Amino acid sequence: CAGVEGVVLAYQQCLPQVKLYGPTNFAPIINHVAHFGRQALQQQTASQYFVLLIITDGVITDMDQTRNAIVNASRLPMSIIIVGVGGADFEAMEFLDGDDGTLRSATGEAALRDIVQFVPFRQFTNCPQEALAQSVLAEVPGQVAGFFKLMGLKPPHSDSTLSDLPSAPPSDPI
Repeated sequence: CAGVEGVVLAYQQCLPQVKLYGPTNFAPIINHVAHFGRQALQQQTASQYFVLLIITDGVITDMDQTRNAIVNASRLPMSIIIVGVGGADFEAMEFLDGDDGTLRSATGEAALRDIVQFVPFRQFTNCPQEALAQSVLAEVPGQVAGFFKLMGLKPPHSDSTLSDLPSAPPSDPI
C-alpha cells in the first residue's frame, strides 16, 4: 500500500466484498504477529520491527486474551494500531491504548511498554487524510526507538548509538 491513503483505499475496495460479523477476537492475530517478533528478537540487532494494523467495526469479544497477548507482545519489536470504524462503543479499545496507565494482563502482569495506538475513524471523516495519518502513526516512532534502546539493540551496520534516539516522539497537537 502507498501510505495511509493506500490503506484507506484498500479498505474501501475490500469492504463491499467481505461480510463483517462477530466475534471480534484480536488475540489470535496479535499472537500470530508476535511469533514473527520473537523470531526477529533472536537476531539481537535492530533490523526488524512489526506494526500490526487492525481495522475493526466491533467490540472486542476476547478482552482477557487480548490483554494477555498485548502484555506479552510488549516485550517484542512490535506495535499495534487499532482503527475503529462505524458507530460501535470503542471504550475497550481506549483501555488497551494504555495512554491512561499501564495495561495489565488478566492476571495482573504489567506491559513492559505501551505498544497500542487506538484511533476512532469517525473523528476523522471530515478531516484531511494527513490528520488521520498523523494520529494513526503518532506513537510508532517513539515505540520503535524506545524498544531498541530498551533492549540495547543497535541498527545493523551502523556507527550510531542508541543514546541519541528519543524514547518518545515529540507531541504535536492536531
